[in-house]
Amino acid sequence: MKKIYLFLFLAASAAKAQLPLPGASLVTETDAIAADEARAFQRFRDLQGDNSVSATVASNNFNVNYYRCEWQVDPAVKYITGKITSYFRITESTSSITWDLLQQLTVDSVLYHTQKITFQQTSEHALIINFPTLLNKDTPDSISIYYQGIPDPANTASFVKSAHAGTPVIWTLSEPFGSRDWWPCKNGLNDKADSIDIIVTCPKQYTASSNGIVVREEVSGDNRITQFQHRYPIASYLVALAVTNYMVWESTVTINGKTMPLKSYFYPETNYSGSEVYTKNALQMFSPLFGEYPFIREKYGHTQCGYGGGMEHQTNSFMGSFGFSLIAHELGHQWFGDKVTCASWSDIWLNEGFATYCQHLYTEITTPSYVPTGLQIMINGITSAPDGSVFVPDTTSSARIFSSRLSYNKGFYVLYMLRGIMGDSAFYRGVRRYLNDPAIRYGYARTADLQRNLEAESGKDLSTFFRKWVYGEGYPNYQLNWTQNVNQWVKLSLNQTTSHPSVSFYEMPVMLQLHGATRDTIITMDHRYSGQELWVNPGFVVDTVIIDPKRWILSKVKTSQKIPAGTTINDLKIYPNPAPDIVNITLNNPQEKKIAIWLYNSLGQKIFYKEIPLSGRDEQLQIPVQALAKGIYYLRLKSGETINITRKILR
Repeated sequence: MKKIYLFLFLAASAAKAQLPLPGASLVTETDAIAADEARAFQRFRDLQGDNSVSATVASNNFNVNYYRCEWQVDPAVKYITGKITSYFRITESTSSITWDLLQQLTVDSVLYHTQKITFQQTSEHALIINFPTLLNKDTPDSISIYYQGIPDPANTASFVKSAHAGTPVIWTLSEPFGSRDWWPCKNGLNDKADSIDIIVTCPKQYTASSNGIVVREEVSGDNRITQFQHRYPIASYLVALAVTNYMVWESTVTINGKTMPLKSYFYPETNYSGSEVYTKNALQMFSPLFGEYPFIREKYGHTQCGYGGGMEHQTNSFMGSFGFSLIAHELGHQWFGDKVTCASWSDIWLNEGFATYCQHLYTEITTPSYVPTGLQIMINGITSAPDGSVFVPDTTSSARIFSSRLSYNKGFYVLYMLRGIMGDSAFYRGVRRYLNDPAIRYGYARTADLQRNLEAESGKDLSTFFRKWVYGEGYPNYQLNWTQNVNQWVKLSLNQTTSHPSVSFYEMPVMLQLHGATRDTIITMDHRYSGQELWVNPGFVVDTVIIDPKRWILSKVKTSQKIPAGTTINDLKIYPNPAPDIVNITLNNPQEKKIAIWLYNSLGQKIFYKEIPLSGRDEQLQIPVQALAKGIYYLRLKSGETINITRKILR
């Protein structure tokens, strides 16, 4: 579900909406929306009467192929009357199957081949269907369940009756486990229906909104009957219903030469100007990068409801407001969360991290000048605590699953860093490969599925990255010492500490910006260990070195310190003497192009010679002597006309 994200509200819209001041903190609003989702999760568990996190008690001996949902509702009354016809296939021989359905909803009857059959409703919110005969494996079959009652009696926000401007409205929001609060289904993350039909009967003065496209609408007596058709796989928590006196707005958008309907449902009192522009812009931005909009044969649109944020119901996001940031987030979910859905709440970042990335992407494309400030706000929020992984190790904690800091914001930053490591082209190719992977396309995915597809497209081994950034906790901090000699060569020594002991070191490419009075340049250090050194010659006098100037790395502390350098030309030092193991030779500010080194024994016999090219950077050379017999040796160094010395070395 959908959080209104931090920095992305800083970007200007295509319609030039008034902006908050750059850097204004939106973390509180983001956290409030994530907290709403966590509370819904917790209310579900409280209703269970224990600390169970099972999304479903439905049996695994059948797979759903199709739902035909027939609902009769009146937004003035919190009550539902329904008939759910399901076609399914038996996966192992059985005489019963189990559905998820809230115990407080009353099942009137179950029809099987036009005959009533027996069933039981349990305190675990299971609906057990008993067949008159044994059903064999791979048998296709169907049933119809007739039920009624007060949906969501505990007010978990899965089925809400409220009002707007004095007019009653009902709307549903089933993530994570609320579907069973108002209709019988398989409520987990393991079985999508291949398609659905939804038929809504309501008083004629109202309009219904749901998934897919409207294929029939008629007034019969005092009722309005609307049939929606959706012919894509769909998870139960993405099925939605809303009814009130909606004003229906319709348009089209052309994406890569294909024209698709846009259809949204607004309260009559709502000023929805700008939402059409934002939606069309985002669809045309995202499709070339992620692949064709997943439900292009049908539509995309929004339905206004009383929720504070938004929910990515398939083809029809339910929205509490219509700012560009929230629109981008919910639209992103149509690819990440709807087309490909996380297979476990431990992997919720695959939904929420990508949706947050889409918010960033909208800002990056429309108003890139706001990106640096936005990224820094994001970093500040994520690093406000030293711990926490993107992967959720404990799904008994609702606050942990729906942590805005980790599942949403750090999930975004992991994706942003992957893009930095892989490069734009390979990253987006890998994402498209992930979305179209036959093993998960229009199905369910785990973190390993994303890693596998990114590696296949980039040719990089990302196992270390995923182990540390997704499953590990915390983040790196950097400290740079640098110096520049008289030849303008800069020596960079980069150190790293980590905020949490689960990760001892983050191997990352680190950008370093060398800045001078009138020029600057950026170089990249492939940082593999703390204290790693690198020499570069920028060709100008450097006054500042900035670590990670474009904020590609999630890091809290990035300090840079200049170390004063000597100015002596050809500053030569030889040490230690006596030398038990190694003779060190340092040459600072060299002025010649090469240096020759000889080592002689006391008899004048040459036992070592090497000629080394000099580039102008400071050099540290080593001669191993531990294998030599103890005694007196002579070291000679010659570099052009400026260095020609011989030193006695004791071993």
